[in-house]
Amino acid sequence: MKAPKIIVAIDGYSSCGKSTLARQLAAKLGYNYIDSGAMYRAITLYFLRNGVNIRDKEQVAEALSNIHLTFVFNEHTGKSEICLNEENAEHQIRDMLVAEKVSEIAAIREVRSFAVAQQKQMGKKKGIVMDGRDIGTVVFPDAELKVFMTAEPDIRVMRRYDELVATNPSITIDEVKHNLELRDYIDSNREESPLRQAEDAIVLDNSVLTREEQLHKVIDWVKERASVIA
Repeated sequence: MKAPKIIVAIDGYSSCGKSTLARQLAAKLGYNYIDSGAMYRAITLYFLRNGVNIRDKEQVAEALSNIHLTFVFNEHTGKSEICLNEENAEHQIRDMLVAEKVSEIAAIREVRSFAVAQQKQMGKKKGIVMDGRDIGTVVFPDAELKVFMTAEPDIRVMRRYDELVATNPSITIDEVKHNLELRDYIDSNREESPLRQAEDAIVLDNSVLTREEQLHKVIDWVKERASVIA
């Protein structure tokens, strides 16, 4: 008998490798992968491009009404990529300017409501892996498997630095550290859907784990949860 498909919610701090794990897991399971962080980054990109005053609720509401987000599968990279109003924005949303603003914009109640509504719709058929900061607590509180990822701060800084330096050679480790600390603070202390570990989440500290090791761990957890509801 084929195991039933479930929802896997992966939350955690920035630069813990949530998206990497989620992509690998979805590919291994034959599930759909939804990068919620990319959705917030794309919204941030639109706000920056259009000079939206985030303290003006009317401007925020109008901007959100003009945003259409979709994911398309890139056959060359084997990854789902975010499209903002039919434009592939996968590379633009990784810009440092977007990284500096995304936590602030993602903390806006109307922005979160807009994104969460779309995310809930995406999960109706199950068989998805979604990563973010409030997936197991707000978006899918009934997800069959919730994983909360963490890693030592210095390790997270170096991971993020290695990711950015290829496209931004002038960036410094101190800049990356400051950005991560600021994002952690905003994400954990925002009024709307703060980053926190769900009570029934399994903690995955991957400070010393390889990508393969953490993938195998989570696959075992998926099998355990799917077998319970079979």
